[in-house]
Amino acid sequence: MRTKFTITALFAATLAVSGCYMSDLERAGVGAVAGGVTAAAVGGSVATGLLAGAAVGAVCDEVTNICR
Repeated sequence: MRTKFTITALFAATLAVSGCYMSDLERAGVGAVAGGVTAAAVGGSVATGLLAGAAVGAVCDEVTNICR
């Protein structure tokens, strides 16, 4: 349960931080770093974290109002 909460909190933080950048590429980079660090912190696959974080960062402005 704690791991699920940690992942959710770090996911939300990634969305908030990725909103500070202008282009999709910049947001994808920030998301990839945050996803990789999160995955490493919780003992998951860093490669999967990088890919998921990059995807979330890249589409963040299209999906939510947080990244605008």
